[in-house]
Amino acid sequence: MVWASDEKVTRFCTWEPYTNKEDGLNYIKNIVVPHPWLRAICIDDRPVGAISVSANSGNDKCRGELGYVLAFKYWGKGIVSRAVKMVVETIFVEWPHLERLEALVDVENVGSQRVLEKAGFQREGVLRKYFIVKGWSRDRVMFSFLSTDYQS
Repeated sequence: MVWASDEKVTRFCTWEPYTNKEDGLNYIKNIVVPHPWLRAICIDDRPVGAISVSANSGNDKCRGELGYVLAFKYWGKGIVSRAVKMVVETIFVEWPHLERLEALVDVENVGSQRVLEKAGFQREGVLRKYFIVKGWSRDRVMFSFLSTDYQS
């Protein structure tokens, strides 16, 4: 609830800040449990965020989309950069059909763009008016990491 109810954290998210415990429990029940690849980001065995890879199907199954969120208190400490690197180290092994991991970031979310660059993602360009967030069409920056980019 700490990060999910914080307006600074949810500013670029598709969902509004949670306002009660029931919202958090519904998130766990309806999103976390059935998600094919979602992990908690923990500090001292306490969840302070989450990171996920969403799968595509059909002709798009070679691509997955990376998403993450972190409590404001932990921003700027390299935590998400490390979590993203951990995903890159494992996702192409766990999902051998995956060739491309994508991340779409709001143009104003400079911190998230830095996270991806530090993790070795390539900035591909800006997709103008690509996505509606909280009623507004927003520009997104496309980042990618290919299975062939990874070097152990």
